[in-house]
Amino acid sequence: MHIFDHTLLKILQVTISLFAGVLFLQSGFDKVFDFKGNKHYIQSVFAKTIFKSFSGILFIIITILEILAGILAFFGGVFYFFEGQADFAILGLELSLISILCLFTGQRIAKDYAGAASLVAYFLLIAFGLYLFALVG
Repeated sequence: MHIFDHTLLKILQVTISLFAGVLFLQSGFDKVFDFKGNKHYIQSVFAKTIFKSFSGILFIIITILEILAGILAFFGGVFYFFEGQADFAILGLELSLISILCLFTGQRIAKDYAGAASLVAYFLLIAFGLYLFALVG
């Protein structure tokens, strides 16, 4: 697509990428800036689960995954908007889905069913974003 080809499809692709970027950059950086508080919370949530002994390392992994997903989705969306090259946006959305799947799994294991259910809308929107990129592939 040319730089001035801002069709509805491209606008949807870009805005979903930007949305995922904002979502995961905010979530990841919140974990970084309040590392101690968030880590303590996660350890308390998983205190009675199979993740008890390694919840700290899982917290670090999800933090890194969220930040990577956010960076790639956000800047990938910007890059796609201006340059028409979608690889980074697609990778960002793929990492976003993996992040949501990890969060969903953790919340289900911790029996936070309402929290897990709240992730479904994000999952569906980001999966739809990937589908939109597949339309022009």
